[in-house]
Amino acid sequence: MSRILVTGSADGLGRAAADELLSAGHDVVVHARNEERAAGVQELVDRGADIVLGDFTDRASVRRIAAELGDAAPLDAVIHNAGVWSGPAVVPVNIIAPYLLTSLLHGPRRLVYLSSGSHYQGRSLLDGTDWRGHTPGSYADSKLFVTTLAAAVARLRPGTVSNAVDPGWVPTRMGGPGAPDDLELGHRTQTWLATSDAAQALSSGGYWYHQQRQQPHAAVYDEEFQDRLLRTLGEETGVPFTAQ
Repeated sequence: MSRILVTGSADGLGRAAADELLSAGHDVVVHARNEERAAGVQELVDRGADIVLGDFTDRASVRRIAAELGDAAPLDAVIHNAGVWSGPAVVPVNIIAPYLLTSLLHGPRRLVYLSSGSHYQGRSLLDGTDWRGHTPGSYADSKLFVTTLAAAVARLRPGTVSNAVDPGWVPTRMGGPGAPDDLELGHRTQTWLATSDAAQALSSGGYWYHQQRQQPHAAVYDEEFQDRLLRTLGEETGVPFTAQ
């Protein structure tokens, strides 16, 4: 059994993933933005899940969560599920927070990053990005960046299984009630990549949709772009990326 952190697990795909993992006997750490949102995972906590609280728009909160987790039992996997569709929080939540957790948490050997089909419309341009979220951010750009982060981690940390997942357009709070994709399938690839011993699930650097590997945006596997992104994020946050 594994110890797994699922960020953004108060509802939607994150809660579904945490619920499935807990039911399978795994040691799960759920995450909510604040005490009010934590009510959404109280049933999981009652069943044995641990919980961390912190607003991912606040870098200090992300650092505190990383320190809190670093002092607890080691994590085997992280599902970077937390995400924002629109507004100033897009870039801080969708790319800065997972970058900081990736850089500050030492030990997890499986990392799963939530991407989106929208990443195909993202631009591989870093100059001018509002990393601090003073203005509304581009969802497509943020998902291109986090998909590229997953590929860069796979390349630079060969001992880590790192993958990105497009869960589909599913009827969650973010996706809306009219979303056409399968909610049940929306979280299965994440939990599979975090726990399965199947050969495919142990491969790294993939972009996945419903347990099928897909070809991502061309920039994702561009090593020069990967390096520029990591360098920019390191300079912006003051936390350089290191291979482990």
